[in-house]
Amino acid sequence: MRQDLRKVAVVALRWTVGLVVLMESIRLAFASSQIHAFARAGLPGWIRPLLAGSEIVAAILFLVPFTTIIGSYLLLVVFFFAALVHVLHGQYDVGVLAVYSMAVLVSMAHRSAKTQEVAHDGR
Repeated sequence: MRQDLRKVAVVALRWTVGLVVLMESIRLAFASSQIHAFARAGLPGWIRPLLAGSEIVAAILFLVPFTTIIGSYLLLVVFFFAALVHVLHGQYDVGVLAVYSMAVLVSMAHRSAKTQEVAHDGR
């Protein structure tokens, strides 16, 4: 794969995941259907706003170039706890969270490789 195409693909992946997670988090925080679904699931009322709020903050940090790595780690933590909450409540369909996590890891690996190249080149 050409280097330019790889760079564009990883940046597009980061933006796609970041925006999708941001939109879904906003939906989780404010959509009445999500509020009712959480209530029906028997989850404590404080979990939904805590999870949604932390996802929103992490997604924004993930999208901002200077805070991408911090946002990446935060998203991974949020995805882990979201998957844990789902599994503990008998909802084992956490495949989307696994795919999001892998996309975040790819983005992190790309940033790390880019940083190492710059350090190696001395620029």
